Amino acid sequence: MNLRAMRAIVRKDLKVLWQSKAVTVPLIVVPLIFLVVLPALAALLPSAAVQAGGPLAQIDRYLQQMPQGLQAELAGYDQAQKIVVLALVYFLAPMYLIIPLMVASVVAADSFAGEKERKTLEALLYSPTTERELFVAKVLSAWLPAMAVALIGFLLYSMVANLAAWPVMGRLFFPSGMWLALAFWVAPAVAGLGLGATVLISARVETFQEAYQLGAVVVLPILSLVIGQATGVMYFNLVLVMALGLSLWAIDALLLWLGGRLFRREELMARVG
Repeated sequence: MNLRAMRAIVRKDLKVLWQSKAVTVPLIVVPLIFLVVLPALAALLPSAAVQAGGPLAQIDRYLQQMPQGLQAELAGYDQAQKIVVLALVYFLAPMYLIIPLMVASVVAADSFAGEKERKTLEALLYSPTTERELFVAKVLSAWLPAMAVALIGFLLYSMVANLAAWPVMGRLFFPSGMWLALAFWVAPAVAGLGLGATVLISARVETFQEAYQLGAVVVLPILSLVIGQATGVMYFNLVLVMALGLSLWAIDALLLWLGGRLFRREELMARVG
């Protein structure tokens, strides 16, 4: 492989990404909301519940609708701690996965469709790389920022969760083993899912907005996980997270294989202009 040319493509894409406000603003604002603002608010839920007139006592009634495994996980906590752990460790876990998915989808949407809009695709296609090298470079250009945001966001989330919930928990309680698997096993696979689907779409549409809108469909499975956990259909535990990651990695491999098969320099050249 021509690693030097691939690195040049990745560096160029990352530079263009950093200079585009349309791309960078949502990549900063959305993770801050999901990984800083929401966990801080969730840590304040017990105090807010007490001030609101005592709905704190209703947590046990709600937990009776949850899976037995989740009830067992929370059995050793008091009422206030149950709310904090339920929100920060469990309910926000699937929402964390939206971050690498969103970042990968946004950057991948800009991967080829953005090149067309900037009129730089032709020069890219004449670069000294094979089709496989070009495709891999474009995939890395989206996957690396997604993982950087996801891992930095995980560190921020951990700090905010422990600091904001300290008055209730009285100790460091985050991250759990499930969250470590989520951040280092599932999040990279989710990023791969977003970029694998979106790069294929991006190479076949004309504008960044078209690619991003079509690529956003991949967020639906993640939203189903959010709904499933909130309604008690399932809950995130280490076994589920490991199995989810394995499934996503298998889908990623299929998408990358398909992308490599379908990617043709001649077709992209015919679309230039």
